[in-house]
Amino acid sequence: MIHYLLVILISMITYNASERSSSEDWLELFNGNDFNGWTIKINGYELGENYANTFRVEDGLLKVRYDEYETFNVEYAHIFYETPYSYYKLELVYRFVGEQVTNGPGWAFRNNGIMFHSQSPQSMLVDQEFPNSIEFQLLGGDGDNTRPNGNVCTPGMHVKMDGVLRTQHCIESNGPAYNGDQWETAELIVHGNERAIHQINGEVVLEYTEPQLDGGQLVAGGFIAIQGESHPIDIQSIRLLNLKGCMDVDATNFKDYYVKHDPLSCQFDD
Repeated sequence: MIHYLLVILISMITYNASERSSSEDWLELFNGNDFNGWTIKINGYELGENYANTFRVEDGLLKVRYDEYETFNVEYAHIFYETPYSYYKLELVYRFVGEQVTNGPGWAFRNNGIMFHSQSPQSMLVDQEFPNSIEFQLLGGDGDNTRPNGNVCTPGMHVKMDGVLRTQHCIESNGPAYNGDQWETAELIVHGNERAIHQINGEVVLEYTEPQLDGGQLVAGGFIAIQGESHPIDIQSIRLLNLKGCMDVDATNFKDYYVKHDPLSCQFDD
C-alpha cells in the first residue's frame, strides 16, 4: 500500500512539473506599434537620434529605410533592445525590399544583420560604425551569384570553430541566400559563451563556440541589435525565448527547456 501511494505521489509530481513546463514563454521584443523597449544608435549621431527617419514602424513592421537620404555616408545604423541576455533562442522574420541607397557599399547590397553579445548602445562612441559584437549576417540574393546566408561576422570580437580561433572578420555559412523579396526566418540559439547556432528557415547553417573580445576575454552575454547597413529591410516579428531560468522541478516556475539554471529566480508555493 505504501509503495502504491509513493508511485501515485511521484506520478503527480512528474505530471505537475511536465504540465508547468509544457508551454514556452516567448517574449515579443517588437510590439508592432512603436519603438518601445528599443534604442537607436546611428554612426555619426548621438544616441537616440533617428537620422533621416532610418528606422520606422509602419503597417505593423519595423522598417529600415533610406528614402530620406540624399546619399549614404557610412551612417551604419543599429537599434538595440533594452535588456541584455545570455542564454536564449531568438526568432526574426524579415525580408529585403527595394533598392540600396546611393553610395551604399557594394558588399552591403541586401546585407543587414542581428548583432548579439553586444556592448550597450550607451557605451558606443558617436563615430563608432559598429558595436563590439557578434553578427548573425542576413543576406539576400543578387539574382546572379551564389551568396551564403547566415554568416557570422565579428566586429571587435572573435569566435572558435572546431576548437580553432578564427580571427577573420566574416566566416561563411552553408546556407544559400534567396532572390526576391520573400519572407525568411532567422533563428539564433545562444548558450552564453559556450556556443551559438545560426538557422535559416529551420535549417542549421553555422555553429561556433567561445565568442570573445580581441584580447581573449570570453563574452557570455550582452545586448541584441538589428542592423541597417544601407539596404532597406522589413522586420515582421522579433521574439525571444529565454533559456536561463529555474531548473528546480519543485519550483512553480520550472521549465524543462531551460539550459542554464538561475536559482535566484526560483519561486515556490508557501
